[in-house]
Amino acid sequence: MKLLIVVMSTVLFFSHLNAFAEVKLPSVFGSNMVLQRDMPAPIWGWAATGEEISVSLSNQNSETVHTDTVKADEKGNWKIELPATPAGGPYTLSVAGSNTVELTDILFGEVWVCSGQSNMEWSVNISNDRDAEIAAANYPNIRLFHIPKETSGVPVLDVNAQWRATTPETVRHFSAVAYYFGRHLHKELDVPIGLINTSWGGSRIEPWTPPEGFASVPALTSISEEIQDIDKDFRMQLPQKIQEIETWITETREALENSGTIFEMPQVVHPLSNGGRPTAMYNNMIYPIVPFAIRGALWYQGESNMGEGMMYHEKMKALINGWREVWKQGDFPFYFVQLAPFNYGGDDTARLARLWEAQTTTLALPNTGMVVTTDIGNIRDIHPRNKQDVGLRLALWALAKTYNKDDLVYSGPLYKSMEVEGSTLRIRFEHAGSGLMSRDEQPLTWFQIAGEDKQFVEATAVVDGDTVVVSSDSVESPVAVRFGWDQIAEPNLMNVEGLPASPFRTDSW
Repeated sequence: MKLLIVVMSTVLFFSHLNAFAEVKLPSVFGSNMVLQRDMPAPIWGWAATGEEISVSLSNQNSETVHTDTVKADEKGNWKIELPATPAGGPYTLSVAGSNTVELTDILFGEVWVCSGQSNMEWSVNISNDRDAEIAAANYPNIRLFHIPKETSGVPVLDVNAQWRATTPETVRHFSAVAYYFGRHLHKELDVPIGLINTSWGGSRIEPWTPPEGFASVPALTSISEEIQDIDKDFRMQLPQKIQEIETWITETREALENSGTIFEMPQVVHPLSNGGRPTAMYNNMIYPIVPFAIRGALWYQGESNMGEGMMYHEKMKALINGWREVWKQGDFPFYFVQLAPFNYGGDDTARLARLWEAQTTTLALPNTGMVVTTDIGNIRDIHPRNKQDVGLRLALWALAKTYNKDDLVYSGPLYKSMEVEGSTLRIRFEHAGSGLMSRDEQPLTWFQIAGEDKQFVEATAVVDGDTVVVSSDSVESPVAVRFGWDQIAEPNLMNVEGLPASPFRTDSW
C-alpha cells in the first residue's frame, strides 16, 4: 500500500522548485557495497523528470562490463537491472545524468537481511569473547550495512547508512548474530558477504510487517482492516493539513522578506508512526531497501510477543509472506531463531513453550529454517551472550538448504510422531542426525507423560536408536508426552552432532 507522503519538515519548503535537481541513489547503493551474485540486481534512484540516466558497471581493469540507459519518469523515479553476475570484484558503478555518481570497491557475493529485536541487535562488543573477536575482525570482503532505528507511519524512501568493510572498529557495534553468521558463510563459501542489519530492541513483530503481509493471513484481518481505516482517515484529514502548511509557507516567505517572526511549521504525524504500531518499522527500516537483491533473511524476535501462543505463528506467516511479496524474489530463504529459555516469572510457566510451539509450526512455510537455543541460553539473562553458536547454527541451515551442502546435519531433533507401546510411548524425530544422545551423559531431562486424566508427571526417557522411549511407573496407560514444556527448561537431548532437540508436546490440551 502506497501512502501519500506529505510535507513534514522545513526542508521541503523548497521542494516545489525541483524535487530532484540531481541524480541521486538511495544509500543502500554505495561504495564498498555487496550486490547479490548470480541474479539480476535492481538499481534505482531519482533524477529530474524525463532525464536520461546512464548506468555502467566496470571491472578493476576499467573495462565496462555492462551499460544501460533509462529515463526518469514523471515523478523523477528510474530503475534498471544489472544482469546476473558471478561472485567477485571489485567493480565501479557509474550513474550519470546532469551529474555523475560513482561508487567504487563494489563486490558481488551473498547478501542477507538480518532483523528482529534485541537479541539480533545485540552487538559483538557485549557478547562472549568480545576482545578476541573484535581484534580478529579483519575481513575486507565481509561488508556491513547498519540501518538506524527510525519509525514512520508512511513508507520512507531512504535511510542514513553506509556500507563498511569489516574491521575491529566497524564490527564492534554491529549485530553479533549477523556477523558470526556471515563470517561462517564467508569461510565456507569463499565469496564476499553483505550483511544488512535492521533490528530494534524491544520491538514487536507487527511493526516489521508490511500491509501486504497482514492482508495475506485471515487470522489477522482485524489488523489489516485497522491499517486501511487509519490510512483512510489520514487521507481525509490531509487537505486541511495541506492548507495549513501552504498558509505557513506564505506567511514564512513574508516573514523572511520582512525580518518578521517565523513560527514552527504545522506537523503532520501519521497515527501509525509509533514504534509499537503495525508497519511502523517496516516503513522506515525495510521499505527503503526494497527491492535490493538479497539471498535471504534472518529473524531473531519474539520476546515482546510473549504470551500469544499460536497467534505468533499467524504473525510470522504475515511477516514472511509480506517480505516475500514486496521483494518479489519468490520464496527466498527465511531462517529464524527459536527463543532461548528464560525465567519470565509469573504462574504460567508454559507461555514461552507455547511461543516455541508457534515458532516450530512456522517451519511448515516453504524455505524456512529454525535454530534451537535451549542449550546456549541463560535463564537469568534474556540476552544470552553466546552469539557465536547462534550465528553458526543459522549458517548451517543456509549452507545445507540454500547452498546445497548435502553432507551437513543442520538441525537438532524435531518431533515427528508418537507410538503407544503398552505402558510406554515411543517418540520419533526428524533430524536425528547420526543418532540421539544426552548432552551431559546424564539421564534425559524435562520429559513429562500423562494419561487420559491429562495430569502430567515427570517421566523416564531413554534413547533407543533414533527414538526416545518415555514412561512412568505412575501412568499405566500413557497418551501424551511433553518435552521441555517450561520457560526455564534446558533439556539435554540432542543429536550426536551436538544440536539440541526443540521442545514439543504431543497433545493439544
